[in-house]
Amino acid sequence: MDFALTGEQQAILDMAREFGAEKIAPHARAWEAAGTIPREVLREAASLGMAAIYVREDVGGSGLSRLDATLIFEGLSAACPAVAAFLSIHNMCAWMIDSFAAPALRAEVLPAMARMERICSYCLTEPGAGSDAAALRTRAERTNDGWRLSGTKAFISGGGYSDLYIVMARSGGEGPRGISAFLVEDGAPGLSFGRPEDKMGWRAQPTAQVQLDGVPVAADRLIGEEGAGFRYAMAGLDGGRLNIAACALGGAQAALDIALRHARDRQAFGRPIGEFQAIAFRLADMETELQAARVFLRQAAWKLDQRAHDATAHCAMAKRLVTDTAFRVANDALQILGGYGYLADFGVEKIVRDLRVHQILEGTNEIMRLIIARALMGRT
Repeated sequence: MDFALTGEQQAILDMAREFGAEKIAPHARAWEAAGTIPREVLREAASLGMAAIYVREDVGGSGLSRLDATLIFEGLSAACPAVAAFLSIHNMCAWMIDSFAAPALRAEVLPAMARMERICSYCLTEPGAGSDAAALRTRAERTNDGWRLSGTKAFISGGGYSDLYIVMARSGGEGPRGISAFLVEDGAPGLSFGRPEDKMGWRAQPTAQVQLDGVPVAADRLIGEEGAGFRYAMAGLDGGRLNIAACALGGAQAALDIALRHARDRQAFGRPIGEFQAIAFRLADMETELQAARVFLRQAAWKLDQRAHDATAHCAMAKRLVTDTAFRVANDALQILGGYGYLADFGVEKIVRDLRVHQILEGTNEIMRLIIARALMGRT
């Protein structure tokens, strides 16, 4: 059993960290204030292979593993979790199309997605269907030319910003087997967007409702089989949960690094505050918990790469453990900085705000516990 990264994996992690430090970190606060991410930086990330990480190479993908992807998102998130997470969602969409779409659709859209000339959003959640995603009400009705979609999607990263939207809609009866996945293009008749959401964190990401009012969708824009959309969506979320966990890990590591510098430099009662046992023990616990979370995340990614029978449960465990740990570490880092931690100039308060949502999206951590418990009960 070898826990070390290979030379190639270490180079991938270093590349992502360096790109983030040079191209993202200096601008993160300005992008947060503007509420958007410049497309140019996304295309630069794509030029390094970070837009179609585990998509096959024949359509421009990087052909890397899920473990490699966690390294990329951990590295990028040290600069800004919101930007890294936005890239992770696009990657999840690219994988779904690569894995399930018809060859013609796959060949048509993925090369441009791999270059981030076309950005894709994932549309599952609705105002009345969050954790109970299979209860979604967006309808897909057959027409002579394909389908007509009507409904509303909520909390969509890239809503009104992206070029493509993977929309899960009900083409059949109730329950998960009545749901299909469709690719909708920006500018389609009947497609509109709500106002940008005013969020606690992830403020650099444009987020809005996606509204579909009789949107026509050609027959060849059905992704995969009719009635299989919910299965595709859940398969996409296995990797999505790993990526979101990796983003939380990278952000928390950045917060810990800031806290460590402060603990060395900040003087109180004639010595650095890191020499006081209360601070020293807290730092020790933060480091231990992050290291444990990192090992578990990489094990879960390895299981997904190996298509292990328990991969879904491990992805859920990793998402729950890593995001809870990361938020706690970031919050502890803010506490160590005291009043300075509450100021935007020091960087920790943004990380705390950004990481809070990682415990909610891609399935709440309560739903992760449900997935884990069901897997456990199924083993008995």
